[in-house]
Amino acid sequence: MMNIFEKSKAGLFKLWNKSEKSSDEEQSTDINATRFVVLDTETTGFDYTNDRILCIGAIVLQNNTIPIQDSFEVFIQQEHYDQTTAKIHGILKEFVLDRPNELQALQQFLIFLGDSIIIAHHTIFDITMINRALERNGLPKLANKTLDTAVLYKKTLLVSHLLERKDTYSLDELADKFDISKKDRHTAMGDAYITAIAFLKILNKLRDKKKLTLKQLFK
Repeated sequence: MMNIFEKSKAGLFKLWNKSEKSSDEEQSTDINATRFVVLDTETTGFDYTNDRILCIGAIVLQNNTIPIQDSFEVFIQQEHYDQTTAKIHGILKEFVLDRPNELQALQQFLIFLGDSIIIAHHTIFDITMINRALERNGLPKLANKTLDTAVLYKKTLLVSHLLERKDTYSLDELADKFDISKKDRHTAMGDAYITAIAFLKILNKLRDKKKLTLKQLFK
């Protein structure tokens, strides 16, 4: 007979199977009908092996709207903690007293995420941190498709030898470019919201050029 831990893991494996099936099947060309989850993580640092996730913030984006009530935020219990990074994210070790452990937080997040397409800024960092946490808890990596606003933004820029293009653009630069408030910058929910607004602005710019499909966003 499975214990509670094994049952919860079994349920999570069903989510991965659903995500893998969705990824393998042809995606809908209707961007508006697609459920995106825009996420950000605040971490104890940038070392994939030794650092840990402090907080995951995520919001849903669908039909060109951001329903604020459909959001997710979890602060995670910490054994590893770097006081120096608290100056950036502002999360103190005992900031939230009743916090789930890492596995519990991942379970909550995966249920919220489902088989949605993930959007983040510099996606590789957030996804790698989450995947390392999943591995530590004996779970497989995320199977969801991902989009990076840092990459998508470059598609909106004019191609000209007269204009200098950078290899990458920060979230601050996108916020300034699109006149997005940075009031809650460097919080997981705040950065997820900025990223979501930036993504909508990017879609509008790409639509100005031609009819846009979901497939084209992945090219």
